[in-house]
Formats: sequence, structure tokens, C-alpha cells
Amino acid sequence: MREPRCVARWSRWRIADADPFHRYNGRMDRWFRKFAQATAEVVGHSRAFFFAAFVVAVWGLTGPIFHFSDTWQLVINTGTTIVTFLMVFLIQNTQNRDAHAVHLKLDELIRANKGARNALLGLEAMSDEELARLQFEFEQLRDEVAQHRARSAGAEATAHAGKR
Repeated sequence: MREPRCVARWSRWRIADADPFHRYNGRMDRWFRKFAQATAEVVGHSRAFFFAAFVVAVWGLTGPIFHFSDTWQLVINTGTTIVTFLMVFLIQNTQNRDAHAVHLKLDELIRANKGARNALLGLEAMSDEELARLQFEFEQLRDEVAQHRARSAGAEATAHAGKR
């Protein structure tokens, strides 16, 4: 069932109020997403590393030609700084998208599993204290499972030794 038009508009405005970047979604975001994914794909290959190493080697070999001047050093410093600065944003974008996709997949698995606690669906929104309590709970559960396995293995070994 579709929401009335005024409610849909209000909720859209509410989302825009909660997320200041929401109103910029559109053509620019799609372009940046595609650009970031393509760039991450290209620079993630070994060829990109060897190309960067080649550029550094060429720069190093041109040192005697330019008498190892300050300008010669400034070229590599400026170039690497600019590339690093821009790559931080591209990598962060792809990491955010990947993490979001993994969270959605895990949420779907939790939701589909009848034995799972649906309260874990909003895990990323929990406070640090809530996460620490949950981690402690899972550590206790892990220890209980390990103790149960040790007892089961010991009982099985005893039963197996009695058969000899």
C-alpha cells in the first residue's frame, strides 16, 4: 500500500533533515560511486603498484639531471601528497559501501534464521557499552560451548577406552 503523498514528502524531508548529504543524492553521487569503484578496481591491481614504483624510479633517476634540487624533491612530495589525499576519499567511499552491503547481507541472514535474535539487526547503532555487554555475553557463550565440547570429548574417550 502506498503512503499518502503528504506523508511521503514529509518523510523525505525528515530524511534530508537527518542526513545533510541526502539532498545531494543524484547524478553526482552516482558518478562518484562509479568513479570510486572503477578507481579502486584499477589501483587495486599489481600493475598499478608497478606503475607507481616505475614513476618513483624515473623520478629518482632524474635526480642527477636536476642536481637533486628542492624543486625536484617538491615534485614527488606534491604529487604523492595529492594522490594520497584523493585516494583516502575514494577508498573510504568503497569501504563504506562494502561495509553497508555486508551489514545488509548479515541482517538478511539473521532475519531469515528462526533461532537468531532479531535484536542484533541494529547492532551498528548500539552504544559502545551495549556492544561491550554483548561481546561479554558471546564470550561466555563461547566458553560454555568449549567446556561442553571438552566434556563430550572426555566422555567419548572414556567410552572408547572401555570398549578395548
